[in-house]
This record gives sequence, C-alpha cells and structure tokens, in this order.
Amino acid sequence: MRRLVSATILAGSFVVATGAQAEIKVGFVTSLSGGAAAIGIPYGKGMKAAQAYKPQVGSESIKVIELDDASDPSAATRNARKLVEEENVDILIGTGTVPSSIAMTAVAKELKVPMIAISPISSADADQWSVTIPQSPALMGKVVAQRMKRDGKTKIGYIGFSDSWGDLVYDGAKRAEADGLIKVLTNERYARTDTSVTGQILKILATQPDGVLIGGSSTQAALPLIELAKRSYKGGLYGLAPLVNADFVRVGGKSAEGVKVTIGPVVVAEQLPDGHFAKALSMSFREAYQKANGEATTDGFSAYSFDAWLVFINAAERALRSAKPGTAEFRTRLKDEILQTKELAGVHGVYNFAKGSSYGVDERSLVIVRLVNGAWKYEP
Repeated sequence: MRRLVSATILAGSFVVATGAQAEIKVGFVTSLSGGAAAIGIPYGKGMKAAQAYKPQVGSESIKVIELDDASDPSAATRNARKLVEEENVDILIGTGTVPSSIAMTAVAKELKVPMIAISPISSADADQWSVTIPQSPALMGKVVAQRMKRDGKTKIGYIGFSDSWGDLVYDGAKRAEADGLIKVLTNERYARTDTSVTGQILKILATQPDGVLIGGSSTQAALPLIELAKRSYKGGLYGLAPLVNADFVRVGGKSAEGVKVTIGPVVVAEQLPDGHFAKALSMSFREAYQKANGEATTDGFSAYSFDAWLVFINAAERALRSAKPGTAEFRTRLKDEILQTKELAGVHGVYNFAKGSSYGVDERSLVIVRLVNGAWKYEP
C-alpha cells in the first residue's frame, strides 16, 4: 500500500530559527514502503543524521520535505513534480532505487532544479542538473574484479536483478572482462519479487565458475546465496555495495558468510588506519546517526544520504553569496556550484564533480569487506 510521508524539520536540535531570513527548501524522496523499503528507510535515517550533524547553511535555516515513493518510479515522478511545483524546493535529493532516481532526474531537468541522486545512476548530458553520490557500478565492478583476480577467482558466474540495477552491475563486470581481469560465464536474472532462483543457479553451476557475482540488493540479494549454499557451492562469493545491509545479513544467515563486497570506507570506519580521509568524519556520522535515530547504523545506504547533504551544504554556502533561496537564480547557482565541487571529503568518498559526468568519486571511495560471523570485516 502506498503511503505519503511529509516530514518538515524546523526546530529542536535540527534547525535554529533565523528570523526574517528566507529558508532553503530541500525536497527529499525515499522508499519508505514497497519492495525497496529495506534500502529507502536507511536513506531516510541517514538524512536525519545529516541534519543533526549540520542543520544550517551559515545562518540560513533549512526546511526538509520528505515524501515516500513506495518504491514506484511513477510515484517518484509525481513526488518530484509536487515538491518543485507546489513546495518550491530549491533542490531534490533521492531516492531508493535506480529506476525511481532516473525518473526524478527527468523532472529535475525539465523543471530546472538541481538534484543529488543517492542511487547509482548516470544522467549527464549537455543540460546537466543532477549528480550522483554512490560509486558507479563500473568502478565497483572494477574494484571487486581486481579482488577476484587477486583471489584466483577469474571464471565468474553472474546473477542479478532483471532491471536497470542488474544491467549496471553486469555491464561493470563485462568492462572488467574487457580489461582482462575476469571472464564472465553467465548472465542470469531474477525479479525483485521472485522467491526462487533454483533454475538460474543450476545454469550457473553447470559452467563450473570459480566465483559468483551477485547483482542484487538488500534482502533479495540473499536469494542466490541461499540457493548456492543448498548446492554446497564452495567457490568465491562477491557483491557490490547494496549487499551491505542488516536485512541482507539477517536473511542470508550462514549462506552469506564469506561474501566479499566492495563498499565505501564508512562501513568499517573503526577498522580503517589512522589518517584515512573517512575515519574521523565517519565516526562523527555515527554519533549524529545515534543522536537522530536512537540506534546505531549498520548499513552503507544511510551514509549516502549523509554525503549528499554534505555536497548540498558545501555548494549552498557558495550559492548564497549571489542568489536568494526560492528563486530560479538560486537553483541555477546551486546547480553550478554542485558541479564545481572539488576534493570534498565525505564518509563514502572524496567528491569532485564536473560537467559531463554524474559521478564524483574515484577508487579512494571503495574498500573490500568480508562477512564474518555476521559482521563486516575490512580486508585491505
């Protein structure tokens, strides 16, 4: 069932009133219900942590309007349009899935509002209004393929979602193949709503792979691992960032033990060496998350919202020098400043944006972690 959530955070520990000064409006869309809720809810909690960490831009207050897209791209489109046309937001941030985020970027471009995507999408063109916080699937694929090769697992079976995310992961694996890192043996797919992947796993096992790459996310990413465990598969298990989620660990159980995943350094902040760019900031993020949500963070998704907020705040500080919130001029200026972000350290990566590319991070944004006894362990 679809539900609409509107959360305005204007007082208490999050925002300090600023009298007659205009406020900056942020339209935040996430998947609080539906199939992607296991990802979308952490995104929402990360946004609360971000506001607790930095509630203002200088002396300017910030109003956040949050809507639930119910994991539905059409709802994401309606939400984005509502936020811009009715609420007059200065920027959009969202959302829980790749298809819904793509839908939002189309609205952002049409209505000339900057957007920061928290799902890994590419939306750069001559009239660019969006950037992307997560590491690109191509970059994640390269880093995990390098680890596969180092592990001696070069013949890889692939199984992923039958949607744009599954396509992105597969394309990244094929790029790694073109670079001579691995050989991709299969391209098996399943829907996010499927309850069995027996047929797909049997096809993969028939190719005798050294390892299997999972192109899924959250709880549904555990499905292939459970089936592989039933078949007593002993090869390498690999995945990308969307596997780092408490629900994935819970559902996967013993079947997920040993899976190696490429993820931002925030997930293993306390295990990072001193002096790592993300260590101190990640610990501050965890403190803010605890303060805002009354619980500890156990995923990587919430940190994408946090980094999106840092990019927004950094750009807004500069945009306010020459334009006022609520105007077309401010939106344009904010977009331009986001695209000029340079060496901004976040908890997932160091951000450098420029026209012509949605992504802003390099290999500094990724580490390899391994699931050991239900916890993620740093594997340099």
